[in-house]
Amino acid sequence: AIKAERERLAAAYITGGRPATSARGIHHAALICSNVEQTITFYQGILEFPLTELFGNRDYKGSTHFFFDVGNGNLLAFFDFPGLRLEPVPEGLGGIQHVAISVTPEDFEAAKVRLTEAGVEFRGPDMGVEESIYFKDPDNIQVELIRQPLFEMPESAPQDS
Repeated sequence: AIKAERERLAAAYITGGRPATSARGIHHAALICSNVEQTITFYQGILEFPLTELFGNRDYKGSTHFFFDVGNGNLLAFFDFPGLRLEPVPEGLGGIQHVAISVTPEDFEAAKVRLTEAGVEFRGPDMGVEESIYFKDPDNIQVELIRQPLFEMPESAPQDS
């Protein structure tokens, strides 16, 4: 029943090839962090995503809005909200399950070494997924590094689950 429903949806909505889109790409995805410097140390220091901008949040006094370059003109942004006593959120509807970022095979291997040296646990090839590793940032945001080029689905994507 699930397979048939997926096939119906694919037939009804997926167009052939990669048709033109009205979008130019993701300008930035904005996430929330607990500590600006801790987040910079993780994303720039361990993952080697350059910090490109850092300024005050126009909507909340005392909050910082900052951006990392994740390639291809895309940015990963963060806010902190000091004083709000925000709690960690569970995975749920409307939340982010993970952020997948494409890297070269060489950067993929180098990132595994840096993550290991930093004591960051990751999952990946042990799950039968050769092209991806998954790990959590300091605020429990799940990140996937995938050595698949942009616009390509991994070979390990399930075909009829």
